[in-house]
Amino acid sequence: MDQTTWNFIFIGITFGVYIGIAIWSRAGSTKEYYTAGGGVSPFANGMATAADWMSAATFISMAGGIAAAGYGASKFLMGWTGGFVLLTTLMVPYLRKFGKATVPDFIGDRFYSNGARLVAVICAIFICMTYIMGQMRGVGIVFSRLFDIEIWMGVMIGGGIVFFYAGLGGMKGITYTQVAQYCVMVFSYTIPVIFISMILTGNVIPQLGLIGNYIKDGTENAVPLIVKINQISTDLGFQEYTASTSNTLDMFCITAALMIGTAGLPHVIVRFFTVKNVKAVRKSACWTLGFIAIIYLTAPALGMFARTNFVEEINQKKYEEAPEWFKNWEDQGMIAWVDKNKDGVMQYQEGSVFAEKPVYIDETRVVGGPRPVSNKLSDSANEVYYDRDIIVLANPEMAGLPKWVIALVMAGCVAAALSTAAGLLLVLSTSVSHDLMKKIIKPDISDKQEIRYARMASFGALAVAAYFGINPPSSFVAKTVAFAFGLAASSFFPTLIMGIFSKKINKQGAIAGMICGIGFTLGYIIHFQFLTESKDYWLGISPEGIGFLGMFINFAVAFVVSAITPPPPREVQELVENIRVPQGAGKAIDH
Repeated sequence: MDQTTWNFIFIGITFGVYIGIAIWSRAGSTKEYYTAGGGVSPFANGMATAADWMSAATFISMAGGIAAAGYGASKFLMGWTGGFVLLTTLMVPYLRKFGKATVPDFIGDRFYSNGARLVAVICAIFICMTYIMGQMRGVGIVFSRLFDIEIWMGVMIGGGIVFFYAGLGGMKGITYTQVAQYCVMVFSYTIPVIFISMILTGNVIPQLGLIGNYIKDGTENAVPLIVKINQISTDLGFQEYTASTSNTLDMFCITAALMIGTAGLPHVIVRFFTVKNVKAVRKSACWTLGFIAIIYLTAPALGMFARTNFVEEINQKKYEEAPEWFKNWEDQGMIAWVDKNKDGVMQYQEGSVFAEKPVYIDETRVVGGPRPVSNKLSDSANEVYYDRDIIVLANPEMAGLPKWVIALVMAGCVAAALSTAAGLLLVLSTSVSHDLMKKIIKPDISDKQEIRYARMASFGALAVAAYFGINPPSSFVAKTVAFAFGLAASSFFPTLIMGIFSKKINKQGAIAGMICGIGFTLGYIIHFQFLTESKDYWLGISPEGIGFLGMFINFAVAFVVSAITPPPPREVQELVENIRVPQGAGKAIDH
């Protein structure tokens, strides 16, 4: 069978399972829509949470970042892992004790203000929309390669599938769909890496392959793989693969922003309201960390293997001899080659080929030749452009693995993007239907009407996300997602921490802190990402890491404003004392 047939088989089977689960688990009440009825087992919720967490940024772009940046990309692993530990130990048990299904609902009640609730809703929309944009881009990339279609068509297909099972089943449908998606993801991520590890190093365990010898060229003169990749990197003008980053402060800020942003992500927090009690929350968190570790501990090996294969397959090769996968991705607009020195040979070296994404001029393309671009060329010797988001998808093809393995990876990438997009969509829709409509605008609406508003909000959010998925602010999915973490770090994390552990923070302080924190962070991102091409960052901190400073602004403003305004009511202070003891929580929510 050809590759397209294998792709259809794997995608068809997985989509059939997802749709079947959505129909079986259709939500009939707001409790099922928001918290899956509150009766999900810790094991199933752990697997579902891991799938929710394994976004397109994790599955597609994390390994791509590691392959491109080497040691510098460790910020993703450290930030995301540390953040999840912070979330599950410092925040979730206390929020679970409070018994609210959404973050804005907690903020609105803790700070006894619909104004605080409204600001939290706006923050949730900004965070979730930014995050969903990255997922839709990832879906579009996968579908474009799967079915040889334009990326915009892939985005529309993925959006339709997400709307179907997220809008139909709510949290109940999403939870059990994500269990199936995790199974797809873990096999699609690990199986190819095991095969590639055996080819390159002879080790069946990829993590051992990292420290093993590179034997693809023969065992007689085998050298450690790390030595091999460092030599390849320096020969091409890059710094050593294992070298540390030159901007330690920026790396620290990005890592910290990812960590505290993780602890403030509303779609992860709400997952722990689907289990029965706090004891189940802790068990669920342990299962989640275990499931996440399987993929996170594999990512460094995948990135190093991919970098090695890419250079070996491309550099110093004539275009006519380029492998099929190279030309396939070129046709999809994810790879470009410009023969700067007119020697007909592809040179992959340090430096950019041109600024921004390639703009193709296909009307001048010669049959059998590369796709011409209209971009102004840089002065570097590098002639090969590739989008980092293709690394995981193209890696099995680079290694010459069987067609069914390639199809499995495609199915895993789709599962990763869809699982997170569904969770984010639910948070966004419930923020609109429950926290905005039910709590502020129309308190007397019925459960049926509330669910209808949630589905309408889902459709609107997907439409906006699809547009930016087709016309992304950044082609690098992980970069877009990093912005979402920065927004969460500067808005929700400080407010939740203060709401749990401080009796002094009042509604005025919480509102001012959230507005100033997310306002500063969003303004910084917009300025450097959209309004200027300058890289003259303040203190050298990139937009991906600025959320860390935004967090401090939130804390400072909240404490200052709270100090000069009336303290919270006595009953609120007693409530804070109560939620510090997480034992004995009852049901997730009672409508």
